[in-house]
Amino acid sequence: MKRILAAPLAVALLASTSAHAQDKEITVASWGGSYQEAQSKALFEPASEAMGITVKQETYGGMADVRLQVSTGQVTYDIVASGSGSAARAGAEGLLEKLDYDVIDVSDFYESLYSDYCIGGDVFSVVAAWNTNTYGEDGPQNWADFFDTEKFPGSRAYRNTVSGALEPALMADGVAPEDVYDVLDSEEGIERALDKIRELRPNIAVYWSSGAQHAQLMKDGEVDMTTGWNGRFDNAAKDGGKVSYTFNQALLDYDCFAIPKGAPNKDLAMAFLAEISKAEYQDDLPKYITYGPTNKSAYDTGEISAEVAAGLPSSPENAAKQLPISLEWYTKWEQTAAEMYQDMLTE
Repeated sequence: MKRILAAPLAVALLASTSAHAQDKEITVASWGGSYQEAQSKALFEPASEAMGITVKQETYGGMADVRLQVSTGQVTYDIVASGSGSAARAGAEGLLEKLDYDVIDVSDFYESLYSDYCIGGDVFSVVAAWNTNTYGEDGPQNWADFFDTEKFPGSRAYRNTVSGALEPALMADGVAPEDVYDVLDSEEGIERALDKIRELRPNIAVYWSSGAQHAQLMKDGEVDMTTGWNGRFDNAAKDGGKVSYTFNQALLDYDCFAIPKGAPNKDLAMAFLAEISKAEYQDDLPKYITYGPTNKSAYDTGEISAEVAAGLPSSPENAAKQLPISLEWYTKWEQTAAEMYQDMLTE
């Protein structure tokens, strides 16, 4: 009889132990490659050890995967890496949990690098880059220069989607950075930006679709200037590309972490985000990838040298030169602006 009673007790104890173990494990999904490797070394692995939890890492295809999990009620991800704009749209769609900033300390974060639904993990910039074989080190220093084909004759590349495409055009058209999103808050303002891009179209040789593509364009010397992401140009330069860029009037953007709606370990995920947002982890990011930390205090720990900081988008000196991306604008206007942009491209 004792053996008969012991069997269900053992099963119950095993179930309890398994449940407790699951409470100490979270699943984090990111984009793989060198990017996720950097996240793993700087953030995931040391924070996992410090908290005494298991972090299971996966790669995923973006918010479409989250949408599928949430819609079917089969959510397996606890945390996902995301672009800031994608997270803003997903949050508005009801796919993400609101983050608890009583748990996550953002007192030392740049104000523009976190939102209700995502907390910044790294910072990058949309910059104007140029071929140093064509212009030397004194290339375009602002968007007006980039659009000025008399002062800087030569071919350009520009993005084939609206994200990060309209703001440079308005600044080139004389709009002050602090007024850009006010002007874009109407179809007329969007059309004004499109008209400026239309002026440049005879000199646009390529509309790029990926970071790898715009970096390769500069490495191959296929165009004289392009918009693009600073980290990609850093890598191109390391590989021998004749490329330089400026942070002046660049668009300050960030990748972030979000918690899918119905995440199985929501509370532990929130605590993990609080941990990896600390300066002691953030200051290790530049060792593995040329993106900046989102926690300003990471620049005060002594881990990031002045030389390294000079090349990071979120260093105080460089951040002050840039226009932070407005997630509110993208949430409100991106769909309309994207349709207008594509119409312009096919004219």
